[in-house]
Amino acid sequence: MTKADIVNEVSKNTGIEKVTVQKTVEAFMETVKGNLVKGKNVYLRGFGSFIIKKRAEKTARNISKNTTIIIPEHFIPSFKPSKSFVTKVKNNVK
Repeated sequence: MTKADIVNEVSKNTGIEKVTVQKTVEAFMETVKGNLVKGKNVYLRGFGSFIIKKRAEKTARNISKNTTIIIPEHFIPSFKPSKSFVTKVKNNVK
C-alpha cells in the first residue's frame, strides 16, 4: 500500500476530500520525521512507536578491495508495533 492508497482509503471511509487527507498525511509524516531528527520518539497508543535506535561501531570488510573498514556508531529510525497491533496481524494474516 502506498501513500496514495492510504489517502484514497481514508478519503473514501471518512468523506473528507483527498487534497485535505493528503495534506494531513504529509503533515503527520513530517511531524514524525521532525521529532525523530530532534532525537524524540513518537508514541501512538494502540498502533506503535517510532523510535531512534543506536547502532554500535562495528568492523566491516570491503570485499572488492580486501580491506577492513570501521563503521562508526550511528542512529537509525525504527518502528516498534504495539502488542495489540502484533496480535491482530498475527491472528488475521494467512
